[in-house]
Amino acid sequence: MSQTILRRKFVKQSAVLTAAAMIPWSCMPASARTYKIGLQLFSVRDFMEKDPIDTLKKVKAMGYEDFETYGLDLSNIGYYGMQAKEFKSVLDDMNLSTSSGHYDFASYFNASEHELQNFIDQCITGAKILGQKFITWPFVPEEHRNMEGYRMLAEKLNRIGEQVGESGLGFAFHNHGYEFTDHDGDHGFALILRETDPELVKLQLDMYWVAHNTAESPADIIARDPKRFVMWHIKDMDKVSRDYTEMGNGSIDYHSILKTASQEGLENYFIEQGGNYAVDSLTSAADSLAYFKAELLQYLS
Repeated sequence: MSQTILRRKFVKQSAVLTAAAMIPWSCMPASARTYKIGLQLFSVRDFMEKDPIDTLKKVKAMGYEDFETYGLDLSNIGYYGMQAKEFKSVLDDMNLSTSSGHYDFASYFNASEHELQNFIDQCITGAKILGQKFITWPFVPEEHRNMEGYRMLAEKLNRIGEQVGESGLGFAFHNHGYEFTDHDGDHGFALILRETDPELVKLQLDMYWVAHNTAESPADIIARDPKRFVMWHIKDMDKVSRDYTEMGNGSIDYHSILKTASQEGLENYFIEQGGNYAVDSLTSAADSLAYFKAELLQYLS
């Protein structure tokens, strides 16, 4: 029996034991769950680079409670100029949390097995210090955005999912729009769903990119396998340029999406805006949250 099969059996057996010891989030009725209001910190990356502690204070004052990080300083297992333990202390002092992190797996797409394994170990170390539940693959290099590349990606996602799962953490893949590009009647996102193990690889659905690149509603995509979609990215699309914009200023009908989208697998959601700010990124974060609280929070509380 191959080492890969043995490892998958171990992960699946561990999942069964864990499920026996506690009620999984996905099995809780939606009415019994509470979601923290999340922000992907990439949204305010310019302010995080200048003064991360002050930026966290400001977004906390807006009402954000939970964050998704981006990046990892491999030289000292750090985030935003701080070692992971220091950053965790900052979050704890403010009664904030981080449930997921985007880690730079794209840079290891062509790396050796040894290099990839070491990088995964470093991600696990950082994520565990921060108390994150999920390690997330956020980006596919342009040269691999074809069906051969997506097949290679699926293999890597399974491989990483095994190692991350063995550590007790969850692993997820975050989509953009290019995964939905048609390749002779097929596309990358469909291949990823088909060829990755649902027990090892979860999905973080970016609703903006679904709306931007497909005719489907994100709710319809979730409905096909709701337990796999453990995280959502919620951001709006400019009515003219189709670029990012503040929540409520765009064209995406989130009332319809959030009202109908299954929350069977949902554990965390993050508001995000990657650019095209009306004033600056902090103002956009505040404006998006104000709209979200007034109009959309009703569907997720």
